[in-house]
Amino acid sequence: MMSVCNMCPRNCGIDRSKNKGICGVGDTLKIARAGAHFWEEPCISGYGGSGAVFFSGCNLKCVFCQNYEISTGGFGKEITVERLCEIYDELIYSGVHNINLVTPTHYAHKILQSLEKPLEVPVVYNSSGYDSVATLEKFEGKVQIYLPDLKYLNTDIAKKYSKTADYPEKAKDAIREMYRQVGDAVLDDEGIMQKGVIIRHLMLPDELENTLDVIDWVAQEFDNKVIFSLMSQFTPNENCTIPNLRKTVSEEEYNKAVDYMYLVGLENGYVQDFSSAKSEYTPPFDLSGV
Repeated sequence: MMSVCNMCPRNCGIDRSKNKGICGVGDTLKIARAGAHFWEEPCISGYGGSGAVFFSGCNLKCVFCQNYEISTGGFGKEITVERLCEIYDELIYSGVHNINLVTPTHYAHKILQSLEKPLEVPVVYNSSGYDSVATLEKFEGKVQIYLPDLKYLNTDIAKKYSKTADYPEKAKDAIREMYRQVGDAVLDDEGIMQKGVIIRHLMLPDELENTLDVIDWVAQEFDNKVIFSLMSQFTPNENCTIPNLRKTVSEEEYNKAVDYMYLVGLENGYVQDFSSAKSEYTPPFDLSGV
């Protein structure tokens, strides 16, 4: 039973067994979908899909969230830890390459219970990057692949878009801890990731300098020992009223970012086709597999 919740950097101190936290959910696991997902990076989705479990709620409040229905809207079904373990088994039996925990941070205490017994496939911790080092330390040996976002390295932008001025420092510290745990990226003979870190960055319209700062930091900090994924798929959210976020990233912005990656020697990773700004990358949250 939870007393007060301090699992993420917000340290809201709310007793989620009685009230919802800043993440928008209580103390009971709540998920919106579970199934084979084929829209992750190739080394994660592979040919059999990634066993993605989409958790409801989120500790980050991004005004442009692509999964608004579940992150802010709270859609989902409450389940037990035992049912979550059954879902892992069902996904593994279906032939997925990994168990992909999507936005797991605010359920860390429950997910740790579900991972007491090692799984037959790698576990992917797929987060916004706004994670507490103290919480991540508890996952050492239980998670083989970390898949964090690195959204911003500018405090003003972080505050404007996600209401978290401390996002840059918290995310950098979290990613360093993730790398400390799992080390260099390792793929098997079929190109499927077995351990390591993939850092994702979703470009935002009119925020090219932020993207270049992210590329610089990843290149300097890790020297191609992690995989970097530059994403062009930003799709305007009808709930967002900020003018520059009512459009997609321009082709000129994206090409400049890709060119800069190669200029600084960041070569271990992925770049999306520019045409990837499509809603199809967001799966239907319909309680499938729950």
